[in-house]
Amino acid sequence: MSLAPRAVLVHRTTEYEELLARHGTHGQAAFFLSSRGRSIDEVARRHGQTRQALADVAAAVPLQWRQSRVERADLDRFLFGPEDVVVVVGQDGLVANAAKYLSGQPVVGIDTDPGRNPGVLVRHRPQDAAALLRAAASPGGAADELTMVEAVADDTQRLLALNEIYLGPPGHQTARYRLGPDAPGAAAEPQASSGVLVGTGTGATGWLRSLWQERRSELPLPAPTDPRLLWFVREAWPSPATGTSLVAGELGSGQGLRLTVESDRVVVFGDGMESDALELTWGQTVRLAISANSLRLTV
Repeated sequence: MSLAPRAVLVHRTTEYEELLARHGTHGQAAFFLSSRGRSIDEVARRHGQTRQALADVAAAVPLQWRQSRVERADLDRFLFGPEDVVVVVGQDGLVANAAKYLSGQPVVGIDTDPGRNPGVLVRHRPQDAAALLRAAASPGGAADELTMVEAVADDTQRLLALNEIYLGPPGHQTARYRLGPDAPGAAAEPQASSGVLVGTGTGATGWLRSLWQERRSELPLPAPTDPRLLWFVREAWPSPATGTSLVAGELGSGQGLRLTVESDRVVVFGDGMESDALELTWGQTVRLAISANSLRLTV
């Protein structure tokens, strides 16, 4: 007998909760904000909206389903199952945070603060949750298959991301490495830079787009469902030992970018989750490419 679906509600600690954890009481938090020209009323209002949205979504889960909750900080320790329907209640970025830990489960994005969030990934309102859950659990339910990017190291470490993967030095140092296409006989260029960014069409609304605009790149930005990635080297430094001829490009299906570390330490993280990063040392190699996994975002 197959298990009933499980609704997994993904959320994050609100600013109000963080303030209470830091200052102890509502009054102390209000005093702290007022000393910086802010009112706690708006922060408390948004906290209330988020809690109400969570309660509304939880109430919309069918009675025969199982239900669980996971906070953003615990995602890397949470075990998702194949029968899960993942409901992200919060901001667009929270969908990206959850995506790297999934393997094909349908995702429903619920916007807790319409008008404040762009709504690129959290496209729906709490009152639509019941219908969306049924649709997500139905075979052939309508969903956008959003392209993801992956980094695979030579020691089998693997990292997935929905928006972008960044490879670079810890802190504000310089990363040294060799960069080139992942193809037999392809030349690799030694480089010194502040890092390499490889992004998807979903990421083209954020960090990737800022680099694309800064470079005035003629490469067309991919759409979220396009099987295409763009990559840029940040602040490559020309010297007698390092070059700047390979600083941007495009990766299609079956293509990859290979980076070999030539410094003591390089970190690799996705979608801003620095706490869940790969660490590579001298001589290690990592390949970046389109992932076989995609994010199934319920429409």
